Formats: sequence, C-alpha cells, structure tokens
Amino acid sequence: MREAIPLVVEDVSRFSRALRAALPTDASHQTTLNAVARAAGYANFQHLRAATGAAGAEAPPDLRAVRRAAARFDRDGRLTGWPAQRGLRLLCLWPLWARLPAGAEMDEIEVSALLHGMMTMRDAAQARREMVGEGMLSRERDGTGYRRVERRPDPTQRRLIRAVADLSRGTAPP
Repeated sequence: MREAIPLVVEDVSRFSRALRAALPTDASHQTTLNAVARAAGYANFQHLRAATGAAGAEAPPDLRAVRRAAARFDRDGRLTGWPAQRGLRLLCLWPLWARLPAGAEMDEIEVSALLHGMMTMRDAAQARREMVGEGMLSRERDGTGYRRVERRPDPTQRRLIRAVADLSRGTAPP
C-alpha cells in the first residue's frame, strides 16, 4: 500500500509556475493550474479554489511594517512624526482613523482638535488631507463637513491599530 504524502503549497500559482518551468511542455499557466488541481482530485483550479476557500482568504499581517509604524507612536499612542516613506505614512494614519468617531459629522475644527490630541506634532491639516485623499475621511465640497468613511482595514492595518491601542492603554510590550 502506498503512503499518502501530504503536500502543503503556500501559493498554488507560484507552485504551478515552477512546475511548468520544470516540465518540457508549452502548457499555459492556467492549463498547469488545472492539471495540478485535477491531480489533487478536483475538477479544475476553480473547483480547488472554491473547496479550499482561497478566494476569501486574507494575507497575514506584515509584522515588519507594523513594528516600523508602531515605532512612530509614543507610549500614549500619539503619532510623533511623519514618516518620509509614503506607504509607512499611510499605514500610520490607520490608528488615527480608528479613533475618529464613526458616523459623526464633524467640522474642520473638530477634526483638527481630535487629530491634534492623537499627535505630538501640530500638523492635523496634513493628516486630514491625506485621510481625505486616501478615502478614509469624506469631506463636503465646501470643506465644512467631515465624516469617517467606514471600511475594513487590511490585516496589517488592523494589527497596527491594535498595537497603538495597546500602547495607549499601557498593555503593549516595551
């Protein structure tokens, strides 16, 4: 009797590309994906994806990015400075966004006051502009009304929000 040897493949697409490169064939990537899925007992790659729930799976958080962004916050959970790198700067906006009141209509002065309380530097205008530009805050055309845009942060953003909240509660590791 043959022993079943389980094979866990982190990314079936990458595996399929490597397999196709190793085989002397001119099969397309999709053909190779379907062949791999059929070999595993599925009708085709779509059947494999549906059966494994891969279509709705989330990538794990980028813990390195979380550590780099969390280092920009003090022990009270306040942002201490703007990172020069755009991606890191945008990630740092998420803990601020999470502390804005959901569903509340605010004017510019209210938003600025809230943001100033979450930052050690006095640059609420830049944070507000970047949040509007990234779709995290909506703003009336005349600039009078602001509202937090409800959306689901990705795993890295959620992890940073949690890390900064832990800092401000004093429960984060040093």
